[in-house]
Amino acid sequence: MMYSVCLMMVGLVLGLVAVASNPAPYFAALGLVVAAGAGCGILVGHGGPFLSLVLFLIYLGGMLVVFAYSAALAAEPYPESWSDVSVLGYVLLYLLGVGVAALWFSEGWYESSLAVADSYKEFFVLRGDTGGVALMYSFGGGMLVLCAWVLLVTLFVVLELTRGLSRGALRAV
Repeated sequence: MMYSVCLMMVGLVLGLVAVASNPAPYFAALGLVVAAGAGCGILVGHGGPFLSLVLFLIYLGGMLVVFAYSAALAAEPYPESWSDVSVLGYVLLYLLGVGVAALWFSEGWYESSLAVADSYKEFFVLRGDTGGVALMYSFGGGMLVLCAWVLLVTLFVVLELTRGLSRGALRAV
């Protein structure tokens, strides 16, 4: 289990490097999906499967909206990919920076610090993530409605800004 969590951590770092180094929104959205999937895999490895499922669905929905709007606003006929010289230079620079930081801060780390949360499962009465979901629904219902309202208003504002022709604020046609 620890090897899969370490593999997910490597996937998270590679996904974040892919997002940070790529100027084209098409390939950066792929890096976001990889980073979100690896981050949710890390949460599963540490004992939060329901939380990671909810976060992954929220990430995918949000990234779909962000990708659609960024692809509509920055429509490039030939977007730069990871194999282009300028982007590849940034990828190597970020990976070198991550490697140097890992060597610098890894002095006190051991593999036992990545223990899985469900290793003492016979002593657990209730899983932590399901208890947190019940608490969220019992005390956080008002905040959930407020956040849904804010997201709906934000959607309408973005649609109004990117409407097109001469009526939108961001597009000059």
